[in-house]
Amino acid sequence: MAVAIRLRREGSKDRPYYRIVVADSRKPRDGKFIEAIGTYDPAKKTENSRIDVEKAEDWIRKGARPSTTVSSLLKKAKKSA
Repeated sequence: MAVAIRLRREGSKDRPYYRIVVADSRKPRDGKFIEAIGTYDPAKKTENSRIDVEKAEDWIRKGARPSTTVSSLLKKAKKSA
């Protein structure tokens, strides 16, 4: 089973809000997921993401692959912590 750390879109039309989730890569974008590890709100100007870095690192050690956007958000979260 290939596991990915990716964004799950929520929110209304023209007002996206994302959850950062660990999911099977074969599942649809907004389908079932294993664990939610954070949030991302692109409409906010400052501090627009909140990620549990420890859980993300644990999943990466287990073999999960973060998407490009999630890896960018993780890098920013590590830098600010």
